[in-house]
Amino acid sequence: MSANAPIFATLGCRLNAYETEAMKELAASAGVQDAVVVNTCAVTAEAVRKARQEIRKLKRENPEARIIVTGCAAQTEPATFSSMDEVDVVIGNTEKMQADTWNAMGPNFIGETERVQVDDIMSVTETAGHLIDGFGTRSRAYVQVQNGCDHRCTFCIIPYGRGNSRSVPAGVVVDQIKRLVDKGYNEVVLTGVDLTSWGADLPAEPHLGDLVMRILKLIPDLPRLRISSIDSIEADDALMQAIATEPRLMPHLHLSLQHGDDLILKRMARRHLRDDAIKFCEDAKKLRPDMTFGADIIAGFPTETNAHFENSIKLVSECDLTWLHVFPYSKREGTPAAKIPTQVNGNIIKDRAARLRAAGDAQVQKHLQAQIGRTHHILMENPNMGRTEQFTEVRFETAQTEGALVTAKILGLNGTQLVA
Repeated sequence: MSANAPIFATLGCRLNAYETEAMKELAASAGVQDAVVVNTCAVTAEAVRKARQEIRKLKRENPEARIIVTGCAAQTEPATFSSMDEVDVVIGNTEKMQADTWNAMGPNFIGETERVQVDDIMSVTETAGHLIDGFGTRSRAYVQVQNGCDHRCTFCIIPYGRGNSRSVPAGVVVDQIKRLVDKGYNEVVLTGVDLTSWGADLPAEPHLGDLVMRILKLIPDLPRLRISSIDSIEADDALMQAIATEPRLMPHLHLSLQHGDDLILKRMARRHLRDDAIKFCEDAKKLRPDMTFGADIIAGFPTETNAHFENSIKLVSECDLTWLHVFPYSKREGTPAAKIPTQVNGNIIKDRAARLRAAGDAQVQKHLQAQIGRTHHILMENPNMGRTEQFTEVRFETAQTEGALVTAKILGLNGTQLVA
């Protein structure tokens, strides 16, 4: 391994990937050498197991390197990782974004760094939105505008890894996106842990829709703006106005729905019911007929019966969901749901997750078929593949310019890709 090239491994969400890019810059500025940095995920017990597995593999491949573990699993379970023989330093989610942390591990490092550096994440009141000007492919950049979560869903450990909700001020976000547009990016994606809570901790308590409208107004040269996963119950009037009136806001929303049965939603401590989800999707489609939806849905939450599960299956068509992220429920120690005595059998969970994925696959095929003959503006991610406004992959036989916006007619489909 080159002495000047720390290795970074990222597990989990897009926000983790964003923060890895920030850590690369901090580590480079500090002159960190001979290190492997593992940015972990804590969303399920399986995610923590995979993190431990990845650490062992990386240590075998880089026996002389220091192993630095950070991310949500390091924040929520520092002892789990500090007890591993392979691990040299454990860093919390706040500490990983601070220059002082990396400076202490720079070229003058002689092993005196405190082994576990994990403070109380709940005491953090600001998010480091200024660290990097987004990241992504040459075509699409991601900008973190929010971190943390104030909600306490019974299945979720993430607030204890990320802390309470913090927002990046709108002016900072606008300045970042202006720089990205000047660099030639044609699309920017706003990301966060609980994106629709953006603004609640800022003066005047603006909403996500206010931020979206401000970005589109102040940056007329930005061709495309996307927002990542949202909690539909928190969608504000300005966001709905943007959906209705702003063609540069892409018609694709990923919704944190989690289930289709009211009783299970209450046991999850969600703040919406199934009718709320259905109404939001209907309203959004009326405002923007080409709107498509993705959604997170959990299969096999404790106490889920066949009847409860069937309500999730029905929700897929009732909300006209296209892109499903299906999560087989995984018991997560430290969450209230893990203490519910009526846990669902693992084989039943696996079967229900497969049925949900099949329902999602059918919706994808329905969506793809409906695009044949239509003209789309496609953002090229590489010379032969781009994505439509709805985030659908399109394959080109003839090479296009990477990062360009190409107008093309859809001629057919191949598997889960459109062909233009």
